[in-house]
Amino acid sequence: MSFPQHRPRRLRATNALRRMTSEYRLAPAELILPAFIREGLSGPLAISSMPGVVQHSTESLKRAAVQAVESGVGGIMLFGVPATRDATGSASLDPEGVLNKAIRDVRTEVGDDLVVMSDLCLDEFTDHGHCGVLNASGGVDNDATLEIYADMAVAQARAGAQVLAPSGMMDGQVGVIRQALDAAGFQERSVLAYAAKYASAFYGPFREAVDSQLSGDRRTYQMDPGNRREALLEVELDLAEGADMVMVKPAMSYLDILADVAAMSPVPVSAYQVSGEYAMIEAAAANGWIDRRRAIEESVLSIKRAGASMVLTYWATELAGWLKNP
Repeated sequence: MSFPQHRPRRLRATNALRRMTSEYRLAPAELILPAFIREGLSGPLAISSMPGVVQHSTESLKRAAVQAVESGVGGIMLFGVPATRDATGSASLDPEGVLNKAIRDVRTEVGDDLVVMSDLCLDEFTDHGHCGVLNASGGVDNDATLEIYADMAVAQARAGAQVLAPSGMMDGQVGVIRQALDAAGFQERSVLAYAAKYASAFYGPFREAVDSQLSGDRRTYQMDPGNRREALLEVELDLAEGADMVMVKPAMSYLDILADVAAMSPVPVSAYQVSGEYAMIEAAAANGWIDRRRAIEESVLSIKRAGASMVLTYWATELAGWLKNP
């Protein structure tokens, strides 16, 4: 007996068929909104290289958090931009500092309806723009930086952060943070490790977003774009130190890395659709070269398809709204 040849295109005939047989779907709860708050603002300030994204004031950040909840977004990742900086990033430890206050404000506004996550890094707070303190020769002092990270983790947890996200790529950062949180009574707080973070050219607009003071680059502690196997080693180390979730950053140019990590990780895997990836799509859409909505949806779906459990994207709230009302 012979059977008619299977033709996959039969399942593409109508929108309803395509929707029913789709292998991967996005859900609002899988999206995380990165948000910037700048000290001293009375209202939101547009970021020129990231159309539609702003540096928030206290009130506009709270409104953005509420809008994220209403759209069904899963989480918000907070980044602080302080008014003053110094060599050790001391403003990061101030309970009334811009980031710690923002964490507290957002938790007060939305409670447990939105997972409040905080970036745990010194780059926004140092006057040299590096992710750690510098030694006498101008290099980043890994172990001295870890001591500050431990204090930052406790300060952010006290402010109300439910997930601490160390992004500095310091060796041993997850273990030190986990120990500090446990010792301070915050055993229930989670650690989302930026486990495979590459020294990427796609971070350019982010530098404007946080008013980065960096001169030079971070290639001595962020990963080389040419390395693939090394990402799995980095993830394994963070898992061994107690990471509850791991991240690949950037996302779109590193989908192979994301797929590798998703295949081996026993914990949820997130990916960060970074500022440059966002800016390219917005710029092409503004010029009429691509369909904005379709490009956004396709770009984020590609990240999900590669294995991400969660996606950090500046379109989180807008995209979540589309998903709820297709």
